[in-house]
Amino acid sequence: MPEQKTGHVHSVESFGTVDGPGTRMVIFLQGCPMRCQYCHNPDTWKTVGGTPMTVEQLLAQYERNEPFYKNGGITVSGGEPLLQIDFVTTLFTEAKKRGIHTCVDTSGITFRADSAAVREQFDKLCAVTDLVMLDIKHAEREAHKKLTGQDNCNILDFARYLAEKKVPMWVRHVVVPGITDSEKEWQELGTLLAQFSNLCALDVLPYHTMGVSKYAALGIPYPLEGVPALNASVAKQARNAILKARKAALAQK
Repeated sequence: MPEQKTGHVHSVESFGTVDGPGTRMVIFLQGCPMRCQYCHNPDTWKTVGGTPMTVEQLLAQYERNEPFYKNGGITVSGGEPLLQIDFVTTLFTEAKKRGIHTCVDTSGITFRADSAAVREQFDKLCAVTDLVMLDIKHAEREAHKKLTGQDNCNILDFARYLAEKKVPMWVRHVVVPGITDSEKEWQELGTLLAQFSNLCALDVLPYHTMGVSKYAALGIPYPLEGVPALNASVAKQARNAILKARKAALAQK
């Protein structure tokens, strides 16, 4: 298969500080199969559109700002970046040749454990990926489906795959009032995370309403209309509870 050198890019952030270690160039790709109720980038959902950009264009943009990325690198996000997995793999392959740290921020929804062809694609990606930031929206299958439109089976299979491959994994979880803000949910998530020996960091983020205006502009009803933004202190409390549950689960092994 020839290398995919052109991708459909939604936008590029030159100096990202929350999408992996250090200061990073963050490339947001177009397209996403999930419909998270709190998504703040509904303009990335459509798989058509975006700006066609080549690997060479993106790396040239990176190199113009390279002095600022001393402790960082490139993160590819979305949308769901692994809808364009061949492009991400080509980009990361070229980045690694230049000594650039590579990170993909994904939901893992496109992984298929029972497909040899899909596993081969992911094997190639992992060979040139330094870090995976994995979004785990909810620990429970049906609740995850209600929240995102998809269950979490492929996502958890992907997390297990990363553990098998020993690819460092950084988990992100959003605490949403009335949905993922219970002690029960935090306990379940912490217990779940205990099975992943490759977990290197956990971000627990408070739900915010900054994307509401985008829904209005696109003429799309906002699913969580009226749900207030979460106080950051609750997200901190949740993180502590999740880590405590993970530690307890590890102690029982």
